Amino acid sequence: MTAPVFVVDRLDVVGPEFVLDGPEGRHAVSVKRLRPGEDVVLTDGRGRWAEGVVKAAEGKDRLVVMDLESVHEEPEASPRITVVQALPKGDRGEVAVETMTEVGVDAIVPWQASRCITQWRGDRGLKALGKWRATARESGKQSRRVRFPEVADAASTKQVAALLAGADFAAVLHESGEDRLATAELPTEGEIVLVVGPEGGVSPEELAVFAEAGARPYVLGPTVLRTSTAGTAAAALLLGRTGRWS
Repeated sequence: MTAPVFVVDRLDVVGPEFVLDGPEGRHAVSVKRLRPGEDVVLTDGRGRWAEGVVKAAEGKDRLVVMDLESVHEEPEASPRITVVQALPKGDRGEVAVETMTEVGVDAIVPWQASRCITQWRGDRGLKALGKWRATARESGKQSRRVRFPEVADAASTKQVAALLAGADFAAVLHESGEDRLATAELPTEGEIVLVVGPEGGVSPEELAVFAEAGARPYVLGPTVLRTSTAGTAAAALLLGRTGRWS
């Protein structure tokens, strides 16, 4: 995709002309300053998309798009890559979601690890989860994806273990790993699940639970990455090795 991407609620009602208004229309007209003749992509963020041409920009928040001849469906990528991300401090969680979305991760699972300083409880947890999901949406648009990553509800260690048990390849980034992720044998289809621990590391108890679920520890290289960057670096490696970037 090379044209700017805008999100619409539904694409099954797209006709010869479509009016993009509200916040998306305002962004197109007042921020992107799109003009007649420029290409745009409309998507529902779940794989359905249509390409059109700007007919007119009206006011500050109304973009009229024409030549929407057909709606396309982008198939789900394979192998599917899910990153279980331990909760970082401050805004580093949004940084992790943003960059993982940009590289092409398919799903992100927030994990309340035992050594996480950040705690998602009550309204605060719901607000933080909303920020992660909004970040995935905006980063999906910025990186011109038409299938945005799913951001799941916060998971417990037991729930993460169940996810790992059902994966075709399961790994935990941890310094105890004797093998490098760059040399691991990866599936060509199915589900890859990768666990990224908190700044304090994955506890021995959590490692044992994950090992029982079939997840082995791996290292990326000789250096130690922060939790907010490790998932992005590992995902990029996996996307290259599985052929999804070829």
